[in-house]
Amino acid sequence: MATNADKKLVRSKSGLRIVATSEDGRSPFELYEPPWVPDKECHECMKCSTRFDFMKRRHHCRRCGKCFCDKCCTIKIALPRMCFVDPVRVCDTCAAVTRKENEFFDKHLKTLTNGADFFLSGSTIEENNEELFFCKISQDQRTLQFEGEHRKHEPVELSKVDSVQILTSSADDQASPIAIGLSIKYKDRQSDQQFLRMSITNLPNKKASQLWTAAMQKGARMLYESKSSETT
Repeated sequence: MATNADKKLVRSKSGLRIVATSEDGRSPFELYEPPWVPDKECHECMKCSTRFDFMKRRHHCRRCGKCFCDKCCTIKIALPRMCFVDPVRVCDTCAAVTRKENEFFDKHLKTLTNGADFFLSGSTIEENNEELFFCKISQDQRTLQFEGEHRKHEPVELSKVDSVQILTSSADDQASPIAIGLSIKYKDRQSDQQFLRMSITNLPNKKASQLWTAAMQKGARMLYESKSSETT
């Protein structure tokens, strides 16, 4: 787990950030700080098209890096996904996105780190066999961990997860499909493709596992977005 010694305080033109000292310590949910659109290339607000002059100043959104007038970029909000120490200025569009992301960090990430029970099957488990494991995301947000009554399963690095699919049941007597677990495709330490099926069907108490499944679905979207930001 990451400690304070693994972090450093850095200052950029966007503000103060507490970041990992190495790439290996970064949270896979984290977004890189975007480059700012240069002032010389931005002559008007990128939302309302108001022209900039001595009275109308440029303001850069700390989340997207685009250039706006004060009216379109006036909100200051906490941005933990980019590791900012203090609330920072964001545009209206990024403010709405950031509020949803902050809900994940404030609520759903806690659900994932608290963990829940699942029956596991897949390419790394004996064929035609399901085992009960307690599954959780590590406190440093880097790995998916599994603790069984008789053995442990090798952790899955979240940065190597390729896809997360919610498994549903669509029985005739149900008004709408309900989640019965999830399927995860990932690469192991040897970069071989593996998959895990995490089922809650036979659990006596499904509530915690259902909440964990819903939180993981939200987390998966953020993982995909973080991966996309690394290539842009």
